[in-house]
Amino acid sequence: MNLKNKQEIIEKFGANAKDTGSAEVQIAMLTKKISELTEHMKANKKDFATKRGLLMMVGKRKRMLSFLKEKNLEGYRKLIKDLGIRG
Repeated sequence: MNLKNKQEIIEKFGANAKDTGSAEVQIAMLTKKISELTEHMKANKKDFATKRGLLMMVGKRKRMLSFLKEKNLEGYRKLIKDLGIRG
């Protein structure tokens, strides 16, 4: 993920251009990283260190999504719809 991708994610999901800490932005960044690592894992099936990192990122995203669901249900629903996650 490069700087341009990060800026696009921040502009799309953040409250303003410097909002990098909100749950929505963090979840969107993790989703982008997870999709990139998933592609890497398809080509490199025996890369177990990357697999461990990928599983940890998925767990962190899951915890952050449950936090967001408790605090802001409408924001949660909009975010999962925009990102295309959770079925």
